[in-house]
Amino acid sequence: MPYPDITMPITLMIVVTVAMLLTKRVEGKLKATVEEREFQTRDIILLVIFMAVVVSIIAYTSIFAPGQLLNNIFLLFFLGSYTLLLFTFSYLFSNVAKIRAQLLSIGFGIASVIAGSASLLEPLNDALSFYRAAAFFGLAIFCFAVAILEQARPKTKERWYLAAQPPVLFALLFILFNVFYAGALDVWYPILMDIFGLTFAILIILYLSSLFNWKTVGLFAVLLTTLDIILVFSGPMVQAAGTFTRLGLPVLVFLPKIPLTIAPPNYMNFFGFLPSGLGLGDFFFAGVLAVQTFKKFGVKTAFIAIIAMTVAFGIWEAFLPDILASLSPIIGHTIGGFPGTLMIISGWAPIVAWKVLSERRKNIAMPKVTEQTSTDFVPNNDLTK
Repeated sequence: MPYPDITMPITLMIVVTVAMLLTKRVEGKLKATVEEREFQTRDIILLVIFMAVVVSIIAYTSIFAPGQLLNNIFLLFFLGSYTLLLFTFSYLFSNVAKIRAQLLSIGFGIASVIAGSASLLEPLNDALSFYRAAAFFGLAIFCFAVAILEQARPKTKERWYLAAQPPVLFALLFILFNVFYAGALDVWYPILMDIFGLTFAILIILYLSSLFNWKTVGLFAVLLTTLDIILVFSGPMVQAAGTFTRLGLPVLVFLPKIPLTIAPPNYMNFFGFLPSGLGLGDFFFAGVLAVQTFKKFGVKTAFIAIIAMTVAFGIWEAFLPDILASLSPIIGHTIGGFPGTLMIISGWAPIVAWKVLSERRKNIAMPKVTEQTSTDFVPNNDLTK
């Protein structure tokens, strides 16, 4: 019996489409930061091996050494990575017009005031509310000061003080409403975590897709899908995802399934409803495939590929409970998840195969037309006399 869901497939389609459309606008600046470099075959293999090692370390350390020290190391590593990614993007595109810079600063200032004010109110009030409010109000003062001082700037170029506002706001929200928060209301999960998770998904697609080309993306798709199948069915990927979720890291996006279904007692829920989750790696995988398809075959084929990935993902997801129930006896243990890359590539691969074959047929047919045209034309030498 299928259990259809439209929320996650539509979200996947929106994120990938936005990233694809933004690629041409940001690719020039992003390529300059990596000095026009592209992944080679060796780099792809090393990248996939690195992913396997990291996921395995996180999974097995959480099983055999579930101490707070390792959790803190994971938190510091990923928090630093996300903050650096946000700052990098913000700095690269901080050379905006003066009025836009002022509006952005005012916007971040208002968001900081709201977060600081909410910290003092019930039910968000706890033992650290004063310090939480002081931190957010301090950021708000900085943002408003930047908006005022920006009026005196004669030129528009990269501004570190404008680029610092998004990562600082993210870090404060994560630390003060997730790590050091003991209030009655869960603030970070799921809304803020999803917002930052989707934001990072788009940024990662934009930043890393410029390092791929059409030759390496095929190898990456095959290797990553194979790795994902192995790690998910053997358990480490599911274990690592559970660790990330417990730490509140925006590595997965959780959304309520539509049609809405009440979550069972003591089960992860989205305001009481049964959620579906998808990792940032799966968003990144689909985004890289879409961007490279766009560069190779154009926007029409890329949109067809995105729709095909969305439909395939939705079909897999609808029958996932039955699929997992059928696979568990074969594998020998209960499967806690399913490889999203397999769900995505099953929609992308047929479209690309069809396009490659049609292009090949076209290229085979073209020389015949040219040859026929050249033999039909016989120059009249009398005209040159």
